[in-house]
Amino acid sequence: MPEGTTTETTQTLTITDSCAARIKALREMEGNDGLMLRIAVSGGGCSGFQYGFSLDDKQAGDDCTFEHAGVTVIIDETSLGLLEGSEVDYKTELGGSFFQIANPNATSSC
Repeated sequence: MPEGTTTETTQTLTITDSCAARIKALREMEGNDGLMLRIAVSGGGCSGFQYGFSLDDKQAGDDCTFEHAGVTVIIDETSLGLLEGSEVDYKTELGGSFFQIANPNATSSC
């Protein structure tokens, strides 16, 4: 790399319109416009990852934020490393409604 050249790694996470709409609806139901969707990753699950979703109105020092369509998703730095390049969506199907992560880092799925 030539002298004076720097590279910057930007971690990415995509939030779909459906996900943003659901977060907005949950904020309205809770009566708190400051709520954000928090995603955490832990070991386990079919793909080796298990995802946790919660609503939070506070950020920790190691949180990374992603915004789309007026909503914010927060993820701690450790979890973000496992979610690099993922898409967060909200699905409504016959069996129920749920947040879903399409993670290119997962080696398998259920």
